Amino acid sequence: MNALTKESILDSLRTVKDPDLQRDIVSLGMVKDIVLQGNRVSVRVELTTPACPLKEQIKQDVVRAVTGVEGVKEVSVEMTANVRSAPSLLPQSSPSGIRNVVAVGSGKGGVGKSTVCVNLAVALAQTGAKVGIMDADIYGPNIPLMLGIPQDRKPGVTEEEKIVPLEAYGLKAISMGMLVASDAPMIWRGPMLHSAVTQFLQKVEWGELDYLLVDLPPGTGDVQLSLVQTVSVAGAVVVTTPQEVALMDVRKAIAMFKKTNVPILGVVENMSAFACPHCGKETPIFSHGGGRESAKKWEVPFLGEIPIDPRIREGGDSGRPLVLAYPDSPAAKQFTAVAGVLAQQISIHALGVEPCQKS
Repeated sequence: MNALTKESILDSLRTVKDPDLQRDIVSLGMVKDIVLQGNRVSVRVELTTPACPLKEQIKQDVVRAVTGVEGVKEVSVEMTANVRSAPSLLPQSSPSGIRNVVAVGSGKGGVGKSTVCVNLAVALAQTGAKVGIMDADIYGPNIPLMLGIPQDRKPGVTEEEKIVPLEAYGLKAISMGMLVASDAPMIWRGPMLHSAVTQFLQKVEWGELDYLLVDLPPGTGDVQLSLVQTVSVAGAVVVTTPQEVALMDVRKAIAMFKKTNVPILGVVENMSAFACPHCGKETPIFSHGGGRESAKKWEVPFLGEIPIDPRIREGGDSGRPLVLAYPDSPAAKQFTAVAGVLAQQISIHALGVEPCQKS
């Protein structure tokens, strides 16, 4: 019997493909370590995100491939993750330490964009990713309330005069709502909005982050332009509800991001349907399927649907996001699933692979 070698193990691992990228994990640089001890083999595989929903499938494929090598009796696989930075498509780069800036926008207000942003951020953080959330909705900063951050908690300042973001549920967060009174109106023109966005990006001590989610105001105005002109954005998530009045505006948001060279990571359909808690029957209160159809029409990924659940609103008002308060609820599971698909899309862009649409 031939002695086991690392080369024979690597050859077997070349048959294991990343389901999204359709390339083998060896050529993708995901195999980081192989240890041979007699007929026992240990393999360390490094994923491109800790939020990968296909982690177990890849692990099982690795075990199956290595077990098939002659002489192998026992296989152990360690799955780790290292989030990669998306390539910069513009002259400016992301702030130091931030791997991926992700814009979360919508064509109109009232679609639950901030709620989706917060729950996705928490879901990503629960996987072990380092996540920040920047509230760029200067006129209507709701992130502190949704994260349960008291009004009397204020960000600190470092010796280098950088703002120290507040932390909640494993997230680092900054918002105009942390700096001014809750009932103080922000009567600002464009230049002041641009200054605020720039300060939040460049003058906040974010540290090391895998993902910085930026909660944008509705529409396609000054803040959106300031963001894409100030920093390299890895991509945008567009949130919509299913009815036509929202879809008309979300198409404008998609067009705006495309014109500013920001990749569309995907569309999320919020308030997709309401499931009766008594009989389980679903009622499409705001219609259904419009987000998926828009994604198909614009040839961008569809990340998923979030059903209507009164506890989502309760979580926003109480400062305890649904994915934490009711992790086993259908809506929370959908948020977690969407976060996983979003992380996949970011990895796909970071590797320069043509993104696939989620059907």
